[in-house]
Amino acid sequence: MKLSLKGRSYSRWQPFWTLTNKEIRRFMRVSSQTLLAPIVSASLYLFVFGATLGERISVLPGFSYAQFVIPGLILMGVINNSFANTSSSLFMSRYLGNIVDLLVTPISPPQFICAYTLAAMVRGLGVGLAVWLISNLFAELPWAHPLAAIAMAALASFLFAQFGLVAAIFANNFDALSMFNNFLILPLIYLGGVFYPISILPEFWGTLSHLNPLFYLIDGFRHAILGVGDLPFAVAFGVAGLQATILFTLAAILIGKGYRLRN
Repeated sequence: MKLSLKGRSYSRWQPFWTLTNKEIRRFMRVSSQTLLAPIVSASLYLFVFGATLGERISVLPGFSYAQFVIPGLILMGVINNSFANTSSSLFMSRYLGNIVDLLVTPISPPQFICAYTLAAMVRGLGVGLAVWLISNLFAELPWAHPLAAIAMAALASFLFAQFGLVAAIFANNFDALSMFNNFLILPLIYLGGVFYPISILPEFWGTLSHLNPLFYLIDGFRHAILGVGDLPFAVAFGVAGLQATILFTLAAILIGKGYRLRN
């Protein structure tokens, strides 16, 4: 639907696309930090676990260690960059005070969230794609269920874009914001089965790992690529989808009320 504004055509979706374009341009302007740095970091992981250990050990019958670990590294790039994009952008807008400019524009809370989310997904999935392309130098993935793998990667990116928005709202300073990544996301990634299958753990630790929300994302993505996993893909996708719904709802409530955005 279009409205007339002082003789000019005006679409209700124009603020959404403008904000989305602004967010994409924001991380592209510093692409050496937002895109190149995580790709280089992932490449080092690939070299260590692909070139040195890839063919020497195996933790999953029928697959090399490189094939096992690459899906987790791809998803780690997607998760970290999706979270970083929304959390850093929204927090900086709060910190600098220009968030007020966005709050007075004719953009609805769902459009606000979706604009930030779409830009974060472009960055997160872009890094994940680059990591996959580089990983072909070390091992070839079978891609048992490619559409399911794409859906799980998109869901992981969406989920952590929402988490980034929530973290940016609650963080009081840069140190508090970095704590979400250093003391929550990274430990959960490393303990979520990126470098080892949960099935080889003792019963107590294996059961405890099922309480890790990132386990479902990592296992589901690996299951879609390799065709085997600790859980059925439908279960992993369903649990991850529930997490994404909860975080999206929380972000919508906070942003809809302007919680800590107008201060």
